[in-house]
Amino acid sequence: MFILRDISLPLQDHFSETTLGRERASLFVYTILSIIVPFTSSMTSNLWRCLDTLFGFEIKNKRFYTFMASSTLPWAGLWKTIWELIPSPETDGRILVALDDSIITKVGKNIFGCEAIFDHAAKSNQSKYPWAQNIVSVRLLKQVKGRCACLFLDFRFYLPLKTIQAKKETATIRGDVVPFLTKMAQAAQMLIAIAIAEHFSTAPILTVTDTRCSSFQL
Repeated sequence: MFILRDISLPLQDHFSETTLGRERASLFVYTILSIIVPFTSSMTSNLWRCLDTLFGFEIKNKRFYTFMASSTLPWAGLWKTIWELIPSPETDGRILVALDDSIITKVGKNIFGCEAIFDHAAKSNQSKYPWAQNIVSVRLLKQVKGRCACLFLDFRFYLPLKTIQAKKETATIRGDVVPFLTKMAQAAQMLIAIAIAEHFSTAPILTVTDTRCSSFQL
């Protein structure tokens, strides 16, 4: 529990000192704890039930869903704090980073980043074009107690060019259509513009993907 406290306190510092800011800071940490506990899945509905049943955090369903979909969370500062909390990130003198994309199926039709996306791993009884968000992520590869862990460092929502050109509601933030970026451009933005490479500047970064551009080094 002391480890959880030492991790959660620095994360809460990125929220404002207002009443709303303190509430959001507490809700953010308890949501992470709800994901960690072993007897619930990380589906949003289950997290909401866990907050109420396990932690006694009373919040209306709609308000929690709004919080989870918020575009104003201080992610830039939160990610940097998380990077600083990773002990000994190097492997044989290098930072090993994996680039990958995955899909998260959704039910609601007005959720940001959603689109009918081809699922190459769909089973015979599943839709090959589920309604889902396509997430491009940068992850740190690290041996933890003899096993390889894949720790998230940052992520982006990928939307096809046709969706953005059509100015669909799921491609807008506060009424503004998001600019189009390829998946590799999003990865480069996270690694360079968002300062992952700068933060881990004490060692070379080897980045590996499953695309034709198999790897490159910073």
